[in-house]
Amino acid sequence: MNIQIFGTKKCFDTKKAIRYFKERGIKTQFIDLKEKGLSKGELTSIKQAIGGLDNLIDTNAKDKDTLALLQYIVPENKEEKLLENQHILKTPIVRNGKKATIGYAPDTWKTWE
Repeated sequence: MNIQIFGTKKCFDTKKAIRYFKERGIKTQFIDLKEKGLSKGELTSIKQAIGGLDNLIDTNAKDKDTLALLQYIVPENKEEKLLENQHILKTPIVRNGKKATIGYAPDTWKTWE
């Protein structure tokens, strides 16, 4: 199993996800979205695993201007805008190969073990 956890150090659910895998002795790679964001390939892979780009967007994010812009932007440009503004992604994004989850999802992670 190759677990990657994308999130921020301040995110409570990201901390819970890291702890979940650590308690089970599963090695993870933590990627802080504030320091190093998702690549275009990673975003595409996650988007396919979770059923679309809209599922990745945190509608409660503080950046209301970017959220409003994403509602009206043409779908072709939405992915590019998300890559530029990764602070509006829901976290944690947990990836295991082609599988991915958003948020704290231990029920799904159990099926990966």
